[in-house]
Amino acid sequence: MNETLWILFALVDLCMVLVVYRLFGRVGLFGLMVFNLLLCNIQVLKTVELFGLTTTLGNVLYASVFLSTDLLSEFYGKKEARKGVLLGFVALVMMVGYMQIALYFQPAADDFAQPHLSALFGFMPRIALASMMAYLISQLHDVWAFHAIKQRTGEKYLWLRNNASTMVSQLFDSAIFCFIAFWGLFPTDVFMEILLSTYVIKIVVAGLDTPFIYLAKRIFTDRSHSPKEA
Repeated sequence: MNETLWILFALVDLCMVLVVYRLFGRVGLFGLMVFNLLLCNIQVLKTVELFGLTTTLGNVLYASVFLSTDLLSEFYGKKEARKGVLLGFVALVMMVGYMQIALYFQPAADDFAQPHLSALFGFMPRIALASMMAYLISQLHDVWAFHAIKQRTGEKYLWLRNNASTMVSQLFDSAIFCFIAFWGLFPTDVFMEILLSTYVIKIVVAGLDTPFIYLAKRIFTDRSHSPKEA
């Protein structure tokens, strides 16, 4: 059940990247990067069993952030892609700060949300630090690597710059995030399984997004189908 749901979730999320891009253009990709980044930092707190491995749930949404970054790189260039990365980073910092302030408010006598918010966001500073460091380093590397490959190959080999930049960046992301967020919280064998499975799952999703970036390239380079711009 988990595996089927995960595949459907990944496909729907990747399709939504194209839908949002078609409707809102570059601004939609910026918004989608922020939305997926914030949501995956909540979902990452949940561990699930997939294909016999223990992994975190946030991998699907985080992988689609890379697709959004690559679309910005391909259609709008390095400057706009870096702008999207930094926008996501600032939004994550703000969410963490605001939710920590919210937890300090004394709840009303009949409030039921405080313990649930504390369970989710009380752990958030460590998760957020891990995510912010992993996100910023891996995404900036992704933008750099994507354009470095493109400079050497020109417009050819879109699959190469999409996959090579993403897969190496995902390795940085997985290693940095897991060591900061989970080291010491799990036995070593469970920690290594989470690290390995996290990276493997992200690689699978990175492979899944290749047809979507080709589809975007085919559709959106035609002026009659160009995305709307704000």
